[in-house]
Amino acid sequence: MGKILFISGIDTDVGKTIATGVLAKQLAAKGHSVITQKMVQTGCTGLSADLQVHRRIQGIDWLPEDLDGTTCPYVFAHPCSPHLAAALEQRKIDDRRITAATAQLAAHYDYVLLEGAGGLAVPYCDNATTLDYITRQGYPVVLVTSAKLGSINHTLLSLAACKMHGIVLDTLIYNHYPCSDEVIKEDTRRYLRAHLTTHFQQAKWLDLAFTEW
Repeated sequence: MGKILFISGIDTDVGKTIATGVLAKQLAAKGHSVITQKMVQTGCTGLSADLQVHRRIQGIDWLPEDLDGTTCPYVFAHPCSPHLAAALEQRKIDDRRITAATAQLAAHYDYVLLEGAGGLAVPYCDNATTLDYITRQGYPVVLVTSAKLGSINHTLLSLAACKMHGIVLDTLIYNHYPCSDEVIKEDTRRYLRAHLTTHFQQAKWLDLAFTEW
């Protein structure tokens, strides 16, 4: 079975999708077989828009697992939290279907990069959040943070939630884009790197500059 990494972020629109594609490309360049997956996609119809971004960054076409829905078991039209998007279409998200799809991919690839929707505490039904799902599955997390004002607070809260739930932090990805203040960007980077060194010594750090994509 391949290694499954769950890609989450400190907020929505923090760069998870770009980071997932870049990480997949980097792992493939090292000789690994890699596939990305989307837990739930909202805000589009048909094939997952985020998976399309992954494939573009990877430089590959749609995969058979994309076309048959394995890499994204749930797609909803309304751009909102998964629990609401599903309710608006009078559908329910069965996380067992997602787990089965991930296991199917892990049986054929060295790495499965499973991207969530929004941040860690986003609900996908009325009684479960992404954090609950990751905790049950025991997936290591790749957390994407950013250079925006407020990122230190959101990052520390996300890291505290991981530690509280016994979730292993595999990598912290620092997304340099967008950046409206170079002073804040560099200080946030310095602060978070120091925090990682002190409290998550086993975790890796990855800088993601917008010029990479």
